[in-house]
Amino acid sequence: MDPVGAEPGAPWNTFVEGDNLDVLTGLPAESFDLIYLDPPYNTGNDFAYRDDFRGERGSGAAGRHEAWTTYLRPRLEAGRRVLATTGAIFVSIDDHEVAHLRLLMDDVFGEAHFIAQVVVNLNAKGRQLGGGFATCHEYVLVYARDAAACVLDASSSHTVVEADFPLTAPDGRRYRRLPLRNTNKKFNPVTAPTLHFPVWGDPASGRVATEPFAGAHEITPIFGDLTPAVWRWSRPRIEERPDDLECRVVRGGAGERVDVFQRDWRHPVGGRRKKLRTIWLAEEIGSTDTAVAELKDLLGPVFESPKPTGLLLRILDTMPDDARVLDYFAGSGTTGHAVALANAADGGRRTCLSVNLPEATRPGSNAALAGYDTVAAITRARLRAVAERLGGGFAELS
Repeated sequence: MDPVGAEPGAPWNTFVEGDNLDVLTGLPAESFDLIYLDPPYNTGNDFAYRDDFRGERGSGAAGRHEAWTTYLRPRLEAGRRVLATTGAIFVSIDDHEVAHLRLLMDDVFGEAHFIAQVVVNLNAKGRQLGGGFATCHEYVLVYARDAAACVLDASSSHTVVEADFPLTAPDGRRYRRLPLRNTNKKFNPVTAPTLHFPVWGDPASGRVATEPFAGAHEITPIFGDLTPAVWRWSRPRIEERPDDLECRVVRGGAGERVDVFQRDWRHPVGGRRKKLRTIWLAEEIGSTDTAVAELKDLLGPVFESPKPTGLLLRILDTMPDDARVLDYFAGSGTTGHAVALANAADGGRRTCLSVNLPEATRPGSNAALAGYDTVAAITRARLRAVAERLGGGFAELS
């Protein structure tokens, strides 16, 4: 089987029905840049996959966890084989197996290649049924194939908000002030001597220069306790970007002093991204409710707990816009849907291979009543509908 996206003009979405382990075996090594998985959570609740491993190996909870990890291990190992050296894998999970999955992925990918354990808030109200706390979160575990080579950028342009830049320049551009002084005491005149030098600034005009001028104060970098510090910028960079600096009077515990600040622009050349936090809120990425509504808009109410496309769009945004994406627990097809949305929005050339078993839907479920006998039939129908609505094409491999 040729890797998806190997040929110019490949469809955005390709689907394979079959056992994911068999499909992975037929894929070339290092043929994908990003893998997203939403495997069975081992709760026994969802209709989409066999999701209860009790009684298969040993007895009790320990046996159930062991059976689940035994099932998942070869699928993660096969996924690692097809993941590019520069690639990353994201795996959704909840409290039932997160501890076991973390240990399993440490073993398969290597603890040194762990990137993050993200808390994902997909149910803002929390689950109200049952005892105990109203659970409102699950997790996404993120690992690199090779952390040193991984191209994942844990930031996003969508998390940059106007309120972060409260000041307005005369030309209308918004900005915030950042100290030009390096606030990390690990960087000081001993560890970074070339960054400790005087500059000159005038708090009346705001002008900053590396040479004296009329009305200027000589300024050397110091910490709040008045011990010597260093600048974040070199002398040549200050000379290249004087308009991005300003001199101001500041008031601290030691009284007034003159200091230098960077004007950090809301829209710098090349755009701006903001580091992603490890808690993703439903208001940012959508929820299970919005995911159900998205799927209902395409096919009707045929899947009980799909993932929102917003979650996948955030994940896709951490990788290049020509990423080759693989989802071999494709469920309702959210990953492929998100790939099409991302490409339509930014002109990217991402491709996605979705793999799903012909797992029978639950008798009497909305999916079965709508004529979808298997979960794979839902995946296929959604990706076809996405191609009709958004373009990009759809192909099915055998």
